[in-house]
Amino acid sequence: MAGPADPGAAGTGPAGTGPRRRRRWRRALTEAVATILVAVLLAGLVRTFAFQTFWIPSSSMVPTLGVYDRILVQKAFFTWHDVHEGDIVVFNHPPLDRCGGAQGGDLVKRVIALPGQTIYSSGNDIYVDGRPLAESYLPHDDPLGPPIPDASSQHPYRVPSGDFYVLGDNRAISCDSRYWGPITGSSIIGKVVLVWWHDDHPELRAF
Repeated sequence: MAGPADPGAAGTGPAGTGPRRRRRWRRALTEAVATILVAVLLAGLVRTFAFQTFWIPSSSMVPTLGVYDRILVQKAFFTWHDVHEGDIVVFNHPPLDRCGGAQGGDLVKRVIALPGQTIYSSGNDIYVDGRPLAESYLPHDDPLGPPIPDASSQHPYRVPSGDFYVLGDNRAISCDSRYWGPITGSSIIGKVVLVWWHDDHPELRAF
């Protein structure tokens, strides 16, 4: 009969539940660790191949980008063939930079002229392929800064194939292609698509 065996069955219950609890706890811990590892791996893949955040160390892109602003840069599905005039890009430090600032870090500037285009400055305007650029993003006090060197309306500078002429928006103090020449397309890391921190507070601004 089942009756006499009931106390013995009930007595083995607590001893049997302990291993089950430990197995469930180990399973939950394993799943949590696996989830964290997958999340870290995906974050690494996103940073390496899709998007990457950068912060702005100088005022060379003021007023568009301020010091310590945070930006999101698109790297996936992007090559230098996708760069357009006016895009803001992040690129490797130019080897010919002799401006005296920090060396080795990535830089951010605005693309002014594309491969094969001509460029020169006159007065407060920059001309690309003979047409003046409408640059509403420039500061009002000194919009041009130093002129484009070795270039005039009669003899404009032609950007070599595969290169890009980049300038900072704060032209008066920016060290850019006027000093170290155009950058190569292969040095471009990605295009700025979003500002998510500006002037010490969150701000979402797409480009």
